[in-house]
Amino acid sequence: MTGISIGIIGLALCVISCGIGSGLGLRATTNAAMGVLSEDPNKFSKVMPIALLPATQGIYGFIIAVMGASSLVAGMEVVAGLNVLYATLPMTIGGTVSAILQGNAAATTILALGKKEEIGTKSLLFPAMVEFYALLGLVVSIILIGALA
Repeated sequence: MTGISIGIIGLALCVISCGIGSGLGLRATTNAAMGVLSEDPNKFSKVMPIALLPATQGIYGFIIAVMGASSLVAGMEVVAGLNVLYATLPMTIGGTVSAILQGNAAATTILALGKKEEIGTKSLLFPAMVEFYALLGLVVSIILIGALA
């Protein structure tokens, strides 16, 4: 296996894994949102931003893959390819896990919002706390990819 192959695997895993995590998180929020909206469609504007939160990790994974692609060069050594793979790990793991957990937190928030609309924007704080850890993974991967240059 060549260095560029290993780097490509790391970048692909980041996009795929974060995308899967976001998809699972969105499944949870969609289920909750549809339950609430089937009872009261007027809550759409309050439910939708919360329901979309787990999608951000998929976007972050894509950003890391695009940034990391600039580190790939034909004929790169295996060690350099491993460095690209390692640089993606904070986002790959942090993004995947946080997307799933954020989906669960956001789904619970949506259900609570459905029962008591006045909690409104206060309820956004709980799934947003999970987002913080996705952002940490994003920042660390950006720093590590920047160090590869």
